[in-house]
Parts: sequence; C-alpha cells; structure tokens
Amino acid sequence: MNSAWRICWLLWSATALVAGDASVFYSKTFPGSGPPYFEVRVAKTGDADYREAADEASPLKFQLSEEETATVFALVEKLDYFRHPLESPAKVAFMGTKLLRYEGGGAKNEVKFNYSDDAAAQTLVVWFDRMAESAEIHIDLERAAKYDHLGVMKALNTLADAMEDHRMAAAAQFLPLLDRIATNEKYMHTARTLAADMAAAIRNPKK
Repeated sequence: MNSAWRICWLLWSATALVAGDASVFYSKTFPGSGPPYFEVRVAKTGDADYREAADEASPLKFQLSEEETATVFALVEKLDYFRHPLESPAKVAFMGTKLLRYEGGGAKNEVKFNYSDDAAAQTLVVWFDRMAESAEIHIDLERAAKYDHLGVMKALNTLADAMEDHRMAAAAQFLPLLDRIATNEKYMHTARTLAADMAAAIRNPKK
C-alpha cells in the first residue's frame, strides 16, 4: 500500500469509527408529570433504549428504522452537535428541563433548556418525545398482556390512537407483542383482531 492510499484508508477508517460510535442522548425532567423523568439514547446504528430512571438496570431496548435514525442525526448535525445554547430568551411557562447530549469521535457536547424557539431543536424534541411515548405504550401493553388480559384492549386502543396520529417511533418493536396477542386465544377475539390488523399495518405501511 503506497503512502497516498494508506493516508486515504486511515482517514476513511477514522471517519467510520466516529460515525459508528456516535450517539445522542435526551432526557426530560418534569416533576409532577408521568413519568417525572425519562431518558432516551440513540446510537448511529439505530440501536436505542428508554429508561424512566438514570440507574435503571433493564431499559426497554428498541431499533429505529434507517430513515428515523438518519432524520434524528441530521437534526443533531443541523444543531451543530449541541455546541451552542438553545434556550429561548422569551419568558415561557416551565415545560420540563430538557438535556441533549452528543458523543462521538472523542467529542461530548450537551445543552440544557426549558424551551427553544429553534425549529430544529423543537423537531428533535418531538422525535424524542415520540420515542418515549412509544416506549411507554409498549411497556403498558406488555404488562397488560401478562397480567391484565381484560386490559389488553384498552392498551391496544392507545397504540392504535398513537399510530393514527403519527406519534409512533420504531413501530417494529411492537410486532412480536402484537403477533403474540393475535395468535393467543386467551385474549378476546376483538383484541386478537385489532392486534393482527395493527401488525399488518406496521409491516405494510400505506404510502
């Protein structure tokens, strides 16, 4: 390998390593809300996890689609990897303390704010809130499927509403759970049918 090719290969390797190691973290602290704290971490690979306590040992793990992951990291790039403040100078009501952190290639930048009037920051917060809501729905549905068979229909309707309103993220995380409900006769027929319909919608989204 000549010197020019070696330099190019080293530069490519370094870029790939930085991209592969990159992650973005979001937390929201809002006492009195439900939950009062949550955090979401997303890796550049799309691997993600959700916690309702910083020291939670068993977070809910899920996988963002390539499109969702690309959208999140494009917003992070647009916000200059959180190198600059995002808090709005306008006086607004308390909406919860938000923390955004980027880690990658040896860099670690973070910013805290209550409210930002930056459109990219607002959109990124919406994405993380969507991930958190999806995770909470998954946790509730799984709990109902295990311990409250009569409550499964209510949990499924909550999921259906979120899908209808386009508030879902990482929808594929629900497929194993929906398939299990759809094929188990211990659940009501209406619940099995709804679970099957939603699984089909996730597998074959309308254009």
